[in-house]
Amino acid sequence: MKIAFGCDHGGIVLRPEVMEYLLKNGYEVIDFGIKEEESVDYPDYGQMVAECVAAGDADFGIVICGTGIGISIAANKVPGIRAAVVSDTFTAHATREHNNANVLAMGGRTIGPGLAVDIVDLFLKTPFSNGERHQRRIDKITAVEKKYSK
Repeated sequence: MKIAFGCDHGGIVLRPEVMEYLLKNGYEVIDFGIKEEESVDYPDYGQMVAECVAAGDADFGIVICGTGIGISIAANKVPGIRAAVVSDTFTAHATREHNNANVLAMGGRTIGPGLAVDIVDLFLKTPFSNGERHQRRIDKITAVEKKYSK
């Protein structure tokens, strides 16, 4: 499974543990993240990861900034992306099972590395339920996206 990864300077604190988890568990990583603490603009990294996922070059994306909010907003501007900011294990499971999220966003300043790894594990291992009501809702989100994408 291929994972597109991106982070800005606010997410660099979680980078080592998340990357170690991914590589140790056999995931192929397409790395767009920074490796130094230089200040960069999170929209650039959210966009790179989202475009990679939307193009089918990666199965899922993981993006990290200070809160996960800004980078998820940027990622969600790419058609076909359902990025979710997650800060607990219940939400990691639910966003995959119910929303079929394809990009995980986390905050490097809001959660610790141990929890981040647990979230990544649940996000990547939880399948979409394929429930009719959940698919109906995703289809409605896609319809809104298509209405405003020109």
